[in-house]
Amino acid sequence: MATGIPTCINSNVDDDLSFSLNYNGKNSKEDIINNTSNADVQQVIGITGNPENRLYFGDNLHILRSLMGDPKIFGNVKLIYIDPPYAKKARFNSRSQEHAYSDTLFGSKYIEFLRQRLIIMRELLAEDGSIYVHLDSTMAFPIKIIMDEVFGEHNFRNWITRKKCNPKNYTKKQYGNISDYILFYSKTKDFTFNQPYIPWDEGTGNKEYQYVEEKTGRRYKKVPIHAPGVRNGETGKEWRGMMPPVGKHWQYTPEKLDEFDKKGEIYWSPTGNPRRKVYLDNSKGIPVQDIWMNFKDAHNQNVKITGYPTEKNEEMLKQIVLASSNKGDLVLDAFAGSGTTLAVAETLGRKWIGIDNSELSIRTILNRLINGSEKMGDFIENRKKKSLQTELFANRILMSGLKVYVDSEVNTSLDELNTWKKIVE
Repeated sequence: MATGIPTCINSNVDDDLSFSLNYNGKNSKEDIINNTSNADVQQVIGITGNPENRLYFGDNLHILRSLMGDPKIFGNVKLIYIDPPYAKKARFNSRSQEHAYSDTLFGSKYIEFLRQRLIIMRELLAEDGSIYVHLDSTMAFPIKIIMDEVFGEHNFRNWITRKKCNPKNYTKKQYGNISDYILFYSKTKDFTFNQPYIPWDEGTGNKEYQYVEEKTGRRYKKVPIHAPGVRNGETGKEWRGMMPPVGKHWQYTPEKLDEFDKKGEIYWSPTGNPRRKVYLDNSKGIPVQDIWMNFKDAHNQNVKITGYPTEKNEEMLKQIVLASSNKGDLVLDAFAGSGTTLAVAETLGRKWIGIDNSELSIRTILNRLINGSEKMGDFIENRKKKSLQTELFANRILMSGLKVYVDSEVNTSLDELNTWKKIVE
């Protein structure tokens, strides 16, 4: 049971964040921005089209820093989604057991690794831009404090909990681990957000909107016309000879309530208690909340896969991209992995930039953009049949332009470059 804060504790603190996360090796924001060198990149692939998207192979810190010098990018990124390493002290391979990436940083080194990149990514964001950072319980809590520092505690929007897999038959003495988290921040208070909704199905809709209007046959529900809190303005005044209930105020001005009543949208109970009628056919659906149950990872046979480890659900990325950007906006993923963010951005008519330091990632992304992807169930079935001709990809996604760049500091074999070029030929 909750209890109050003792009156002896001084609560007169500034609105600004009054605490921070301190550790060895923490650099100042100024040092990170001013002393991080730009990447020296060379274009290795070009596909003509409009808009012209970009895919970078190399260290995302230096590539991000170089993007700060590009007026087309700096301050113009509307949405950033990243799924960085989770500090799991492990190496990750593809389904064919090819090395994808190492996740070996942990503790303060991991925190500073991600913090430096977050600081630069914030500079790239548009004033109405947003960022989503996907993590698990290993480092989500310290990174939340870091993001409060970088983006401002007042720009924190949601801690989203996602169900990542089906229930587990654990033998450990603990509850099953089936969730991970997405930290959602905006750059300012004026940010792009297109509220997503879950459509009503017939059963749920009829249960929520349980009344039927005799004259029209429209389904509706009754909701209070008052809300908690005392107000001294118009919503605190008398309406139809009634004052708001004690400790409450009208949700609408008396003039607006008269308008509702004139249209027949106020229900009067036999005792004279007014309530507003809210109609099912005016509802867009159920607003999406901060617990996401329907976006399992690509280990489920009902989702599409590329074979890349830690691949995220495409429908989840669609919801994020649609909510926090509009057509023609620029989307960035600095830990591009299997390219889900990029493929979704392309499909939904957004411009995009992807960055990764894994050869397998770049190869997977190009394959996905050029050839598409197939459901995991088909892949597993072919594996069971020991097929040597597993058809993972179908249906081209890329319909716009693309330039692929390589950081000169990264060693890339000629064979790998030729493999990338053959994919897009």
